[in-house]
Amino acid sequence: MRRALCPVETLYVGQRSRAVLSCTLRGRLDIETLSAAFDAVTEAHPALRTRIVPDGEGFALDLLDEAGRPRLSTRTGAAEDAYATELNRPLPVGGPLSRAVLVSAPEGDGHLFVLSVDHTVVDGHSGIALHNEIWDRYRALAEGEKRPGAADSTPGWAVPVSELLPAVDEAATAAYLELRAAEARRHPAELVAYDVTEASAVDGRIEVCRLTLDEERTGRLRRSARTAGVSVHALVAAALLTTARRCLPGDGPRTLGCLSPVDLRSRLSPPVPALVMVPAVTTHLQTLDVAPESDPVELARTVHARLRDFVAGDGPCHEMRITPEIPRNPTLQLATVIATNMGVAPGPRLPKGLEATDVRLVPAREQYFPAAGRSPVMACVVAFEGRLAIEFPYFTACFSPAFVRAFRDGVRAVLDACADAVEPVPTAADRGGSPHRPL
Repeated sequence: MRRALCPVETLYVGQRSRAVLSCTLRGRLDIETLSAAFDAVTEAHPALRTRIVPDGEGFALDLLDEAGRPRLSTRTGAAEDAYATELNRPLPVGGPLSRAVLVSAPEGDGHLFVLSVDHTVVDGHSGIALHNEIWDRYRALAEGEKRPGAADSTPGWAVPVSELLPAVDEAATAAYLELRAAEARRHPAELVAYDVTEASAVDGRIEVCRLTLDEERTGRLRRSARTAGVSVHALVAAALLTTARRCLPGDGPRTLGCLSPVDLRSRLSPPVPALVMVPAVTTHLQTLDVAPESDPVELARTVHARLRDFVAGDGPCHEMRITPEIPRNPTLQLATVIATNMGVAPGPRLPKGLEATDVRLVPAREQYFPAAGRSPVMACVVAFEGRLAIEFPYFTACFSPAFVRAFRDGVRAVLDACADAVEPVPTAADRGGSPHRPL
């Protein structure tokens, strides 16, 4: 059984990129129940148990037989080492497009669950929904619930997003492409140079540098964004841009680019729920002149206004339709920083006796091209349960750990300054009540 990939989905085939979701757990966990939950969810979503095969001039999803479908893999070990291993373990070419691994401490009371899914069939929103659905299934099985889970009502093969886009004038899309290409030629974004020399880049690997804010600091940053009339995404983008500018030489302004994802699910006809396994995201690229002394809040206002206007118009649909042109014209998505933002996301709901102490979403790919000498800096932003986290995945044959840590600290300094500009809000604990999580 096969389903042909549309031109937009085909773009992901050569990228070999994947979403890596993980959950650190404490307490009692039944491996057989988790295995059954994963099997139930992959049964409901056939794309997760497919491989990519050639299909005429393109590619298709090919359903695996029972022997080849993904199953939960388990082992014992240290969580930190296991996470690094899974982050650097590709989904095999010609194999399943998903993988689930559970690594438990020898004592049995600590666990790390890692879910990897190929971006050909998933985006950030569907990845988070899928991760939570596995744990919803686990909780239902562990608690003996008989009601059907959400996956029971999920359709099998997802319809390609390109077939669900609203109708637009082809001439308008052609004009949009011409305008985008001309803008990219007139205002090319400068990239951050790698600090690792070829001589020291023998065994590169994917690592992640992380910036986290607690609930109180996250709440203050949101209030600062509201006061400035911008989104938190715009503030984060401004922090990334100002930090990237300090990595470039010279005292004057330089042209930098910010690439932001735009979720299309609500714009499709019919709208597509997050639990449908399909990449339903496009991007918005904007370039700005950034000087070392640029005010991050003013940059955030520019980023916010441009992204708002783009989302309000036909830009997202035009952008998705021109996606097949990117391999021929990569400047259409060439940016100094990439700020993916999943917004505020719920963590998994677990049965009594099992607690999630951390949840993460990190994008990874298999090709980083150290010989290019420079590239965009990637930042994956998500707030699980009211706590903002920014993940900086990088390849050690391109950027050194020290460089990425310094970049992260620069972003933190900008965000801390924004958060410090507003007064803290007393928590329930400060007032003598019970703690709460901000919305």
